[in-house]
Parts: sequence; C-alpha cells; structure tokens
Amino acid sequence: MLKQTEGSRAVAETVAYCRPEVIAAYPISPQTHIVEELSRLVKSGALKPCEYVNVESEFAAMSMCIGASAAGARAYTATASQGLLYMVEALYNASGLGLPIVMTVANRAIGAPINIWNDHSDSMSQRDSGWIQLYARDNQEAADLHPQAFKLAEELSLPVMVCMDGFVLTHAWERIEVPEQAQVDAFLPPYEPRQVLDPDEPVSIGAMVGPEAFTEVRYLAHAKQMQALDAIPRIAEEYRQVFGRDSGGLLHPYRCEFADTIVVALGSVFGTVCDVVDEMRERGVRIGALAITSFRPFPLDAVRTVLGGARQVVVLERALAVGIGGIVSANVRTALSGIHLDGHTVIAGLGGRPITKESLHRLFDDAVAGRLEQLTFLDLNTELVERELERMAQTRRSGPSAENILRDVGSNR
Repeated sequence: MLKQTEGSRAVAETVAYCRPEVIAAYPISPQTHIVEELSRLVKSGALKPCEYVNVESEFAAMSMCIGASAAGARAYTATASQGLLYMVEALYNASGLGLPIVMTVANRAIGAPINIWNDHSDSMSQRDSGWIQLYARDNQEAADLHPQAFKLAEELSLPVMVCMDGFVLTHAWERIEVPEQAQVDAFLPPYEPRQVLDPDEPVSIGAMVGPEAFTEVRYLAHAKQMQALDAIPRIAEEYRQVFGRDSGGLLHPYRCEFADTIVVALGSVFGTVCDVVDEMRERGVRIGALAITSFRPFPLDAVRTVLGGARQVVVLERALAVGIGGIVSANVRTALSGIHLDGHTVIAGLGGRPITKESLHRLFDDAVAGRLEQLTFLDLNTELVERELERMAQTRRSGPSAENILRDVGSNR
C-alpha cells in the first residue's frame, strides 16, 4: 500500500505485519515513534496475539526478548545510542545463545557530550557483538529490511539489527510502499524455533564453557555469519519476487562501471552521494558509488569485485574510531588486500552535522585531483580545534573542551 507516512510509522506497521509475539521496549529518541506506534497497535487489538512489555531500561528490554525468544516466541525491540550501550551485556548473550531476535537501531551519536542527532557510532560500537547488521539507504528499504531480517534471523538462528538513520529517516515523511499482511505472510513463514525452553524437557542454556571448547563455540558463531553471506542475497531475491522491489542484499553499486574513483558509504547519505556522482558524471568525471547494506557479515568478496577495478576508493564514514580513524575503511582495506590502489577515509556527519552536496563536490574534486589525504574530517572547523588545543596547552585547568568550543562558536556568531 503506497502512502505518505513517517519512516518510524512505516517500520512499525511492517514489523506488526511480521506478527511478533513479544515486544519489549524502553523509549529513547529517535527510536520513540517506532515503539509508540507498536504499543498503539497492540493496545487497539490490531496486533494480536502480542505481549507489549513496558520495561524499566534497555537492558531489561533485551533481557525480556532473550527470555521470550528462548521460550519460543518471535521477539522484537528497538533502541538507539546510549540505550544500545546499556543493553550491551545482553546483546552478547542474545547472539551467543543463537536467538533470532530482531531489533531496529535508530542510529544516534554517543555522548559525552550529549548529542541526540544521527551518526553511526552506536551500532558501529557493537560490530563485533555477533549480531547481523543491515543498514537502510532510505525509508522504503528500512521498512523492507524488517521482514527480511525476521526471515534471516529465524533461518540461521541469529539476532539481526536493522539500522536506520535517526531523524534523517525515522522522522522523515515520504511516500512509502508499506507491505500488506497477505504479502508478508506469503514471504515470512510462522516462527518455528530451533531451540525452546520447555519445562517438560528441561535443558540448560548459556552454561559455562571452559578453554577446552570456547574457541569452537566462538568459531560456530563466525561460521553462521558466513552462512548469512549466502542467505542475505537469496532472501532479498525472494523478497523482490513477492514485493517487486530491490531492497536489502549485501551491497548496491551505483555507476561503478569503468569508474576510476568509487565512494563507499552506509545509510541515508548514499542518496546525496549518488546525486553528486550524477552531476560529476555529466562533467565527464569517471566516478561511482557503493552502498554497503550488510556490514556484518562484511561481504569481502562482493566488495572486492566492485572496487577492484578502480584507481582509488573514498570511504565516507559516519563514525570515528578514536586513535586510528576509519571503521568501515578498515574492512574495505581487508577486502582489497593485495590490490594496489589509493584509499581514503573521510569522517563526516558526526553528531548530525549535515553532509551537503556542496561539501561532497569539494571532497570528490579533491580526490579526483589527488589532493585528498588518507584521513580527512569533512567540514572540520580547524580554527575552533586549534584554539582549544592552545587553551589546553596553556593551563591544566582549561575546563571541559565541549563547553569551551560551544562558547567559542557563540562568540563567533
């Protein structure tokens, strides 16, 4: 059904059509509208049978989902930012137990300082937690990824997080083709758990494992993620056959044929990148773009195939690995091991800073002209940074840097 709706509402309606039996959530911006709409659907009886549990924290939300999933129920939750960090211990338990929980992450920056706007710091911090991570380019894909996530999770018995950019997507209103119940039912079979806690047949889960078997257990977690590299594109194709839309999969190349420069990105910025690529192509610049949908597992072979013929790669990242720089670029570099080409990491959009076409034009022009450094911070105000570094060098009691910089910004206006 094509409708003008908010991204969060489209995701909530699609999740409801997936027939979750337990939803546990604690509200945190910008995830709130998703769980609010789901609670309304449960209360009104539009989503049944389903138990909606208002928990006291994000840790409790994931713990509730673990219990529900282990008992044989289809379980769902959503979170963002500090909320995701609060449930970290339970995240590792969910993946370690092989429970097919689906979670939406409305990507938001991590404090301190406090920031409620979008970047990928939260989900990137959990890249090694054992969860599959899928990143949506737009709200249509954000909705479409959820039925695929449930099918993938339950087929492999692994948890899946669907990442959509906070505010940029969650609060944006646009025309979205929201799936209908009959379509989702045709695509997503009823939940048949691989493991169930049954009082009549008691078993232990999450028992202590010593050195004699722990490596093998962790290897199995890795092996299941490798199975997802085959399952993700196959499930995306099954989705296309039912719904007629090309959503999901491992990655999405754009005008990469015969491109000398290819820009790699995740999430909603990809649309802006493609607009700039089109404009540069009109000027005769051989440039393309690649969206990575599946960040975990990382599609090494597929990335290598797309990027291997380029002369240089620019990785646009919305998260920062403090002390080294890039996160996604490190994975791209692994994919391109043995291939000699120029690689550049660009940190952009932290804390919701706009990534504009104007800035991208300057950035890509520098890349094509060979002026781009290996690590670049897009639109960095070096004057503010140097002023604070000087202040810190002059006295040990220089004060909190974030507040100092905010005062400097105010004095410049």
